[in-house]
Amino acid sequence: MLCAVYKSSRKAETYLFVSKRDDFSQVPEPLLAMFGTPKLVMVFPINQRDKLGIADIEKVRAELADKGYYLQLPPPPENLLKSYRQGQGLDN
Repeated sequence: MLCAVYKSSRKAETYLFVSKRDDFSQVPEPLLAMFGTPKLVMVFPINQRDKLGIADIEKVRAELADKGYYLQLPPPPENLLKSYRQGQGLDN
């Protein structure tokens, strides 16, 4: 199965995976509106990959099969103050 990956024009580090290039028919309209104009990043055979950057490849495969798309959101920003306080033993 091929997988096309698109980058959001509105949301930083947000990617949309679809099983067919330029086919957004399975993606809900409100999601597409929020996503903005999709910009193609790459197309690859997902069945021949063992892992992806930050997404769980099994979850991507499952959602592509079930919903027809997978939305990858950016990781939450690190709370540097909290990390520092934990490192200093100030927070339990």
